[in-house]
Amino acid sequence: MLILPKIRGFICTTAHPAGCHQVVAEQIAYVKAQAPIVGPKNVLVIGASTGYGLASRIAATFGAGAKTIGVFYEKAADDKRTASAGWYNTAAFEQMAHADGLYAKSINGDAFSNAIKAQVAALIKRDLGQVDLIVYSLASPRRVHPETEQLFSSVLKPIGATYHSKTVDVFRGEVNDIDISPATQEEIDHTEAVMGGEDWQLWIDYLKAQNLLAEGVTTVAYSYVGPELTHDIYKAGTIGHAKDHLRTTAVNITDSLKDVHGLAMISVNKALVTQASAAIPVVPLYISLLYKLMKAQGTHEGCIEQIYRLYKEHLYSGQPLYLDSDGQIRLDDLEMHADIQAQIESLWPQVTTENLLTSTDIEGYRDEFYRLFGFNTAGVDYSQDIDANVKIASIEN
Repeated sequence: MLILPKIRGFICTTAHPAGCHQVVAEQIAYVKAQAPIVGPKNVLVIGASTGYGLASRIAATFGAGAKTIGVFYEKAADDKRTASAGWYNTAAFEQMAHADGLYAKSINGDAFSNAIKAQVAALIKRDLGQVDLIVYSLASPRRVHPETEQLFSSVLKPIGATYHSKTVDVFRGEVNDIDISPATQEEIDHTEAVMGGEDWQLWIDYLKAQNLLAEGVTTVAYSYVGPELTHDIYKAGTIGHAKDHLRTTAVNITDSLKDVHGLAMISVNKALVTQASAAIPVVPLYISLLYKLMKAQGTHEGCIEQIYRLYKEHLYSGQPLYLDSDGQIRLDDLEMHADIQAQIESLWPQVTTENLLTSTDIEGYRDEFYRLFGFNTAGVDYSQDIDANVKIASIEN
């Protein structure tokens, strides 16, 4: 099969197995080149196949030598379609982990469901005994509640008033004004149900009830705050409301883990090109400006650099955690540097379709987007036929 990128809206409907393999290999090579992480031994990553979740699994495995179980919801290839990028990422990750003699197993299914929680618990009990780190990195737009079976769908909307700003059509290279109507109360509630902390709490409660949490267990969930420029659509919008619930959940989980001296943390990470961030209006234009400035300063980081730093400098540093006033780890410190944000605030009103290429790093954004799906990767010949049917070693089909 000759596999080329097919863009539909803010997603790519194809993925390239060799390209995804190369992207994963690059992240593994980065971690191997760093100082070892003295930290987790048995790790569960919920949402482990792309972005920060994938980086969390790579850093734990190849940085700390940890055994990892990854949970995700991805599609294998069939006669008409390639597999999803997360499927190919995981296949590559497992292949390279196993080649190094490292434990790595994966479970594919709806992480919100009780059935997958039970399946994961059984695997932990059989192979690991207990876990000492649980990374919660789900970024799904929908959730079916495991008890009521109600379907919740999240929305990206402001709360209270219409939001007016500008955004970019990444592939057409067009800057346009945008107006987004405020969310209804039902939409606010649905977004909290999907992107808040309820499912994270359910996972921890379930694993604790099964006696699968090690003494001193740590669990971390990922979040984003962003600059004042995007607050109306993000921090002060429906997603921000859900993240407020996530923060409250971290406090509740920590309280529930007192008997095992456990800790629940939230890490606020940098804005990056991910499948989730690509769907948020305004954010791709902001990221394009951010990338240009941070690359010029030499402070730009991707997912793997961020997560390695999270493990090495924060979770397993042996020093007190750096927390903001809300008790969150701030890995977005370089993004939120006053100089960077002042420049973005100055440049934002000046960006137009005509100067987009020179005033932003829109080309870098596009390149990173394609790389999410295994395209635009050095060393891969995309003119060659390739077998799209790639197996994940630990998953039985």
